[in-house]
Amino acid sequence: MPKMKTHSGMKKRVRVTGSGKIRREQTGIRHLAEAKSSKRKRRLSGTVEVAPAYVKKAKKLLGI
Repeated sequence: MPKMKTHSGMKKRVRVTGSGKIRREQTGIRHLAEAKSSKRKRRLSGTVEVAPAYVKKAKKLLGI
């Protein structure tokens, strides 16, 4: 059976930590940011862990 290919869209959107956790960027800050408060923009910066319900599917797409 051939190897599974890594899902290109998923590998561009997430990072895997050393301990195996999957982190992603938060949504809502790419555009229309002028209308959002500084506090909201700060809160949306940085990465968060992928939701527990989605971890299994994300790992499968990444071939982990």
